[in-house]
Amino acid sequence: MRKGFGIGLSVLGGFLVTLAILAQFWAPGRLMKTPLDTDSLTLLDGTAELSDGTGGTTSFPVKAFSVTRADSERSDSDVIVFQNSSCLVKDEGEIDECVSADDPQERLVSASTDNFATNRRTAMAVDDPKYLPPSAEPKQGLVNKWPFEAEKKTYEYWDGYAGQPVDATYDRTESVDGLETYVYKIEVSDAPIELSDGIQGTYSVDREIWIDPTTGAIINQSEHQERVDDEGNPFLILDYGFTDDQVAGNADDAKSNAGALDLVTKTVPLVGWIVGIPALLIGIALQLMRRRTA
Repeated sequence: MRKGFGIGLSVLGGFLVTLAILAQFWAPGRLMKTPLDTDSLTLLDGTAELSDGTGGTTSFPVKAFSVTRADSERSDSDVIVFQNSSCLVKDEGEIDECVSADDPQERLVSASTDNFATNRRTAMAVDDPKYLPPSAEPKQGLVNKWPFEAEKKTYEYWDGYAGQPVDATYDRTESVDGLETYVYKIEVSDAPIELSDGIQGTYSVDREIWIDPTTGAIINQSEHQERVDDEGNPFLILDYGFTDDQVAGNADDAKSNAGALDLVTKTVPLVGWIVGIPALLIGIALQLMRRRTA
């Protein structure tokens, strides 16, 4: 009886210790990667002031839609390729999607498409023609998420309007729907841009981004943005951010994903070490005692 019990404990202990080693040292590198089936719709709302062409502005509520899909055929085990399309529209007529440039109500304010690639673990931009079409804009820094296990520090974050990476500085920790997030602040002042064909101006923004530190997912975002011409006249002023429903959905997804990661990378190793090592030692001791008795 003692023989079978000792062998059983040794086998169980060895299995749990091996599982703990795999979960702690092997699993994170396999699990902490941006999924290749990423397909997301991000919704924002707020207000805008648009130049009326006479030096004044017209104010109206706006909505923004941003669709980001992974291109699994171009992606691989290390790099994920994204296709993004976004638009800003006047919030009129219960609009729930982008409209075309020939919309009879003239609700389209702006629209754009983009292709980019990022490292699946660090989330840093990858500028490599192997993954991107020739028309893709070169990028640096973070683009659409933070790295797994984000830190309280300053990251480089790509700003498409400024056309360069800017500092995203850790500002504070804040709870969003019961999820602990890190809040990063971005400030850009008077970056030269082309407002429209042949019209030059500057771009400034004050932006805050709420990040789930475990997965690096963006939970919330808000900003005040100003685009003005060379004479200081407003071209477009925006105050907008993620909708309440978007924030709630992002927080729920992050809690679920972070919980699954914590289970594998933290709980399983802890149980493996706490239960596995004693079981292994007791099992070996019982077998040695049996041999001495025999």
